[in-house]
Amino acid sequence: MSGMLLENKNAVIYGGGGAIGGAVARVFAREGARVFIAGRTQAKLDAVARDIMAAGGQVETAQLDAFDPEAVERHADAVAAQAGSIDVALNAVSVTHDQGTLLADLSLEEFMRPIDGFLRTLFITSKAVARHMGGERPGVVLNLSEPGARLAASGILGHGVSAAGKEAFSRLLAAELAPRNIRVIDIRPHAVVDAAAAGSYTRDVFGPSAAAAGQTLDEFLDDGMRAGTLLQQLPTLSDVAETAAFLASDRAGAMTATVVNLTGGALVD
Repeated sequence: MSGMLLENKNAVIYGGGGAIGGAVARVFAREGARVFIAGRTQAKLDAVARDIMAAGGQVETAQLDAFDPEAVERHADAVAAQAGSIDVALNAVSVTHDQGTLLADLSLEEFMRPIDGFLRTLFITSKAVARHMGGERPGVVLNLSEPGARLAASGILGHGVSAAGKEAFSRLLAAELAPRNIRVIDIRPHAVVDAAAAGSYTRDVFGPSAAAAGQTLDEFLDDGMRAGTLLQQLPTLSDVAETAAFLASDRAGAMTATVVNLTGGALVD
């Protein structure tokens, strides 16, 4: 057995220039995958690609709007034609959303933004890649969720509903695609502690709540989130990326229609 988890696999990562998407792309390439990263900002994609190539990995970039169905389909078709197949896909696309506003002050637009945004891009990217997956080569679709899917907490109405929708989407899609030898798994990290430093939208999401509490973002994450986990720690980008590589590999071949809990025990399934 090869020591690399993803040797000879072709992986597409939407949002591949972002904090989580980039971290996963680097680990996928390290584990032998040929990585195709797509996103809106070419400079961010290029930075991830430079790291991968410097480490001897295989990577290609594409500037792409993951909310444009036709553009996503053309890109998936091109990747499959070039590589011969798409074996793994991860949607790590970010949608900025409100946290902290209660129903009385929450607008319909703010409520719907994460619901429509996250589910729209999941549908678009999953439909595009699934056409090129499965059969003799097992396929894997990975999605990202959040603890809001399970929390009974105030101020996260749109966020929580969108997270629950992503997990339901993954579970139902897994049932549909299983006969074609395609697995679908949702990864549910908590607030990723080093994501803000890597350029994620963590600061935009939690910054206002931290400021309202008179705290820095680091203090807010430490006092308000880390302390609420069983392990007394929040997940790191490495935790998410290494888990994603295992889930995408044949070693996780019996796993589908499930949510992998990376909350440090903030949630207990």
